[in-house]
Amino acid sequence: MDPLEQHIAKTRRDFLATSASGLGTLALTSLLQQEGLLAADSTTTDPLAPKAPHFAPKAKNCIFIFMAGAPSQLDLFDPKPKLKELHGKPLPESLTKSVRFAFIKKESAVLIGSKRKFTPHGECGMELSDVLPNIGTCADDIALIRSMRSTQFNHHPGQLLMTSGVPRFGFPSVGSWLNYGLGTASRDLPGYVVLTSGRGASGGATNWTSGFLPSTYQGVLFRNKGEPVLNLNNPAGVSTQMQKTGLEALTSLNQSRYERIHDPEIASRIASYELAYRMQTAAPELIDLSGETQATLDAYGVGRTEEGMKMGRGGGKGTFNSFSTNCLLARRLIERGVRFTNIIHASWDHHSSLDTEIEFNAKMADQPVAALIKDLKERGLLDETLVVWGCEFGRTPLGENRGGSRDSNTGRDHHPFAFSMFMAGGGIKGGQVIGRTDDVGWNIEEDPVEVNDLHATLLHLFGINHLKLTVRFGGRDVRLTDVAGNVVQKLLA
Repeated sequence: MDPLEQHIAKTRRDFLATSASGLGTLALTSLLQQEGLLAADSTTTDPLAPKAPHFAPKAKNCIFIFMAGAPSQLDLFDPKPKLKELHGKPLPESLTKSVRFAFIKKESAVLIGSKRKFTPHGECGMELSDVLPNIGTCADDIALIRSMRSTQFNHHPGQLLMTSGVPRFGFPSVGSWLNYGLGTASRDLPGYVVLTSGRGASGGATNWTSGFLPSTYQGVLFRNKGEPVLNLNNPAGVSTQMQKTGLEALTSLNQSRYERIHDPEIASRIASYELAYRMQTAAPELIDLSGETQATLDAYGVGRTEEGMKMGRGGGKGTFNSFSTNCLLARRLIERGVRFTNIIHASWDHHSSLDTEIEFNAKMADQPVAALIKDLKERGLLDETLVVWGCEFGRTPLGENRGGSRDSNTGRDHHPFAFSMFMAGGGIKGGQVIGRTDDVGWNIEEDPVEVNDLHATLLHLFGINHLKLTVRFGGRDVRLTDVAGNVVQKLLA
């Protein structure tokens, strides 16, 4: 081979070697970004591209089970033998004179004890109600907070506080903040998905809004049967090629405009169009449960009916199956990289008929929630998936006497001063109870946890310093935890 041919051959080898390395580096970079191990390129127009956390996270995904309407902690999580002893007696006026109630008439209000039986569960001995036998089997994985406190006593402001950190409209929800701060590993599904059942939360879509953040961070409402997302499929007469051509034209126009003015909402629009195109395949596959084993479907209770149950505010026919399906879908969403899944059920607003209503709701939720925790654990996903059972506030130890009569005490009013929630997985230390309330469950006596504290802890588990995750809005740096919030160290593993 003459010198010229040798030079050409060497140049060709060098080109192939360096090209392969470059392509490999690009592929590796993309994979690392999708795993959240490398910050996204600052020039990308994809607002959901994975971003690096502030420090090493324990959790990668969150399933937030929101029981809208406020379950009675006194009948589910916080046993009060003394309350039973004082059944039918009034509270001292000193405790109630400056308290605002939603409906209770102070003059004739009396205490009502719970008819539920509480028993210890797990090695930790956590006491839970007899209507939560399946969740009881997960006690050693659960951190139960009996000392939650809210500043709001009406549903919509309370739900806004729990979901967005402030009791006002227009602020981003928790899932939006997480996707804004970290992006998502899912390429074919939204980073924030909402699944609902029951009659619907009073806060509606304000519970999953992106507020003043770009709209791509807003929760996307999925249905668990039929068309997963309304208007996702192509209209009649629009072929795949027509759609693709139109999408390419829109992307080109939007990209040109974005490069001129750098409006983040344009980047959101580009990402949303492209995501919707990919979701046309991914979303139907998500809700297709034919690949799940019968044992898994049975464990979650998919296909359950409400036979023999008296239906009420918690929903009508099909609620049991809908909620069970949503819990299974939540696991499938986590497996597909979705950052934040919100399961919402309403209503737990039991101002009357407490005993029969809470039996219906608890039976609906107990089996699938426990199955979700166990399924995640068996698949090795619980360590990196934070599961939260939450609500906007609790219920009073006083009976609901809306008409002013002592004979009408069959329910409980809104109670923001002390209520219960639980968390599992994702860096949480299970098998423990945080906080303590007084003998009748009126006030907190130990380890109060504010809603902003809960949010600070949640962000911490995802490797985010809640003081540093901010957006400039209205002339100040706004954050999920507003102007408060402390990480609850006792919750951390």
